[in-house]
Amino acid sequence: MQTIQADNYPINFNEKGYEALNLHLKENKYSNLFIIVDSNTNDLCLPTFLPFLETELTIEIIEFEAGEENKNIETCVQIWNVLTELGADRKSLVINVGGGVVTDLGGFVASTFKRGIDFINVPTTLLSMVDASVGGKNGVDLGNLKNQIGVFNLPAMVIVDTNYLETLSQNEMRSGLAEMLKHGLIFDKAYWEQFLDLKTIDFADFDDLIHRSVVIKNEIVTLDPTEKNIRKSLNFGHTLGHAIESYFLENENKTTLLHGEAIAVGMILESYISLDKKLISEAEYNQIKTTIKSIFDDIAFEENDIEPILELLIHDKKNEYGSIQFALIEGIGKIKINQLVENELILEAFKDYKS
Repeated sequence: MQTIQADNYPINFNEKGYEALNLHLKENKYSNLFIIVDSNTNDLCLPTFLPFLETELTIEIIEFEAGEENKNIETCVQIWNVLTELGADRKSLVINVGGGVVTDLGGFVASTFKRGIDFINVPTTLLSMVDASVGGKNGVDLGNLKNQIGVFNLPAMVIVDTNYLETLSQNEMRSGLAEMLKHGLIFDKAYWEQFLDLKTIDFADFDDLIHRSVVIKNEIVTLDPTEKNIRKSLNFGHTLGHAIESYFLENENKTTLLHGEAIAVGMILESYISLDKKLISEAEYNQIKTTIKSIFDDIAFEENDIEPILELLIHDKKNEYGSIQFALIEGIGKIKINQLVENELILEAFKDYKS
């Protein structure tokens, strides 16, 4: 697959990625190398990654416990302390090998340690390949509130090796598929239509679908690196999706949702809102709802769940001047940003989702 040139860094694929990495290590005089992993990728991915490295640098592995609940400032403090104890300096390099939790947190750790050291991301989940690989967003959660603390800072490069997908469960693959569906809905109708019937997808060509998804996100981010305008389109499904994800994460009576599972619900809800605002047709809405529900299991919402979810919207990062901002689709493949939505319409969307 062809290398994608993002904003001042390359996204390399499969074997080309390791060639580019080793060339980068030769050309830059790093003092030492730190690889950040979680407990899953340490076991499942690091044994594949390490043999590709061609370097005489001292390599230290820093592992933290897997899970969204560990994507917090306390974990960062622990890793900053380890880096300090192991003699990391401003010429050290960090390589983050893992899913979105690892690349988000590892990128934030590197971006803030000694005011910033170089880092490289090696996303190992489908979600992180098509989402976290592009855009330079690094950060951690604040309690149950998603990605409240962070910075925009670009990696030196990204390596997307689709062989790591073999380590994923079906649920993890579906979670990543949600972001790919989103890219079609907001930007490319023809791309969306390739997912209308998963039985017709030739998974031998799945690398091409991943590559197209990364291209779409990169095009949007390149136009608006710091999310002042069109990059807000990437928030489709995420305004309600993040609130749902946070609520299920903090509620001990609920089963924690994967990111893509929550975003799938968010896309259906926000498509209903788009329908109510006459931005899409009923036929388009039915196609979106039917397609997403054919891939993802329904999530059960009780009556007393909805109000706490709405309260979480107040903390959404996309809010401006106290107003909740939605990105809604204006026909499949197009987007309309900065849309205000009243609570009554959100409640109607939940009722329709459950029907």
